[in-house]
Amino acid sequence: MLRFLLSAALLLGTASATAGALANAPEQVHPILLGSKLPQVMLRTLDGQPTTLKDQVAGKPAILVFYRGGWCPYCNLQLSRLRLIQKDAEALGYRILAISPDRPEELRKTLGKDKLGYTLLSDSPANALKAFGIGYRVDAKLLAQYQGYGIDLRASTGEAQPVLPVPSVFIVDGHGKLQFSYSHPDYRVRIPASVVLAAAKAIARQEQDEHP
Repeated sequence: MLRFLLSAALLLGTASATAGALANAPEQVHPILLGSKLPQVMLRTLDGQPTTLKDQVAGKPAILVFYRGGWCPYCNLQLSRLRLIQKDAEALGYRILAISPDRPEELRKTLGKDKLGYTLLSDSPANALKAFGIGYRVDAKLLAQYQGYGIDLRASTGEAQPVLPVPSVFIVDGHGKLQFSYSHPDYRVRIPASVVLAAAKAIARQEQDEHP
């Protein structure tokens, strides 16, 4: 089962098309291709300070997790389960970065609620979502639907026109090259943390073989 899931995840990464623009629906996103270089984008830290994805990765292999926001129970469950692999991933040299359209103030709420030990970053202007090809516009109908659930996307993102990501996981090697990609338009479907760790281990072994 694990081998099947890992193969499926890698396949999704290879089947993507040209990225860089916002989609109009989750089913229309085009994640960047495997082998792509790490996009250079601006983000914000928990303290609201500007930073870059490059500085956060800091030349190390990294697991990048894009989630919709701290208001999403499926995202919170995924973030919590990532803690189960954090120690093993860090032992392999990986950094775990979780990125969402939430404002820094909203990130603090998520951090306090789940007691996460890895880094949360804000992408409220959707710079990274565009660069990775996983962002889609929230139209007026969907915005109103969320408001009916008590979720104010304008407030959580600080943007008049909110953008959400298709939940995704990317893994880059120590050279900043994309080696693994998983995205699913159904926000309820998340890749298991164990599969993410299996992919990270496989990439680390490949790095050792190629650069002993």
